[in-house]
Amino acid sequence: MSVRKKLIIFIAALLVLDQAVKIWIKTHMMIGEEFTVFNWFRILFIENNGMAFGMELGDGKIGKTILSLFRIVAVVGIGWYILKLIREKAPTGVLFSFALIFCGAIGNIFDSLFYGMIFSDSHYQVATLFPSEGGYSSFLHGKVVDMLYFPLIEGTFPDWFPIWGGENFLFFRPVFNFADSYITIGVLILILFYRKFFSDKKAPAKA
Repeated sequence: MSVRKKLIIFIAALLVLDQAVKIWIKTHMMIGEEFTVFNWFRILFIENNGMAFGMELGDGKIGKTILSLFRIVAVVGIGWYILKLIREKAPTGVLFSFALIFCGAIGNIFDSLFYGMIFSDSHYQVATLFPSEGGYSSFLHGKVVDMLYFPLIEGTFPDWFPIWGGENFLFFRPVFNFADSYITIGVLILILFYRKFFSDKKAPAKA
């Protein structure tokens, strides 16, 4: 099997997992609802308008539209670069790392593009898929579904601790999804194991 076919199967499988989990969450839970898997791992349903881990770009529909369009351009660029790496016979690890990033970007783009049109609102109710009255928003303005929550360490800073003395703390606070984790894992693999590959590509040719 060619590398290109392996990448296609890999990306398709991860996308199916990401979307299957999100659709299950949307059709079985309300915003803010959660259940505990382990003490340090919970499923907590939230939605966000922005980037990975709940970050946002600006306010309102304009910021959301800009972000959605930027994501589309980024995905096209990453896809083109993966094809270029395949032609250059890049290491398999580099290809699959970029495939993870590509897959994660597509996963969250799909939410932004279509979820507003195909789901009803999730506040105080479990959402309906393809509601007869239409979705909760329009094209490009869907909200990204997050659900993975790892409150690993909870406690209180000692009183002598600078700035936050006596305040409660929680690590790890962000709630994210599988697509976010694909992007993070892909980037970390590239940084940890493949910096030399990119350094060699940038090195000037010897006379």
